[in-house]
Amino acid sequence: MNLKDVIKLENKAKEVWVITPTLYYDLENKNFTELVSVNLGEKTKYRYIVPASKEIRNNVEKYKKAFGVTEEEIQKMFCFIQETDFGPFINELAIYNGTSEPVSVSTPPTESSNEVIKYSEKTAERHAKAFVDVWKKYKRTKP
Repeated sequence: MNLKDVIKLENKAKEVWVITPTLYYDLENKNFTELVSVNLGEKTKYRYIVPASKEIRNNVEKYKKAFGVTEEEIQKMFCFIQETDFGPFINELAIYNGTSEPVSVSTPPTESSNEVIKYSEKTAERHAKAFVDVWKKYKRTKP
């Protein structure tokens, strides 16, 4: 399945449940942004599980502005959970050559599968930077 297939699926759906750490697709991917806008206008029911982080709060404000959604609607649409409870929804992520020209891939964490998602160079660089930042925060050294 590719993104075009997902767009077709979402276009026909009456309900869309999204588990997302950032709202990236809804806010940054033009195809999905347009689709969400149209679907909300056609009363498609969106529900989101998101971490209760500063980044997501900022992005929810952007979402409200982009789609003309009220705070009351946000309260019905979004479930803000502790970041620690967000773990079961995260795929396994591996970063190769993190210090130079990183490559990042992810797989389902509990399934044995040949399906792997390879991220773009830009995303791999963001993954590597985030890994270093978290490592330094907790270990106080470079990985």
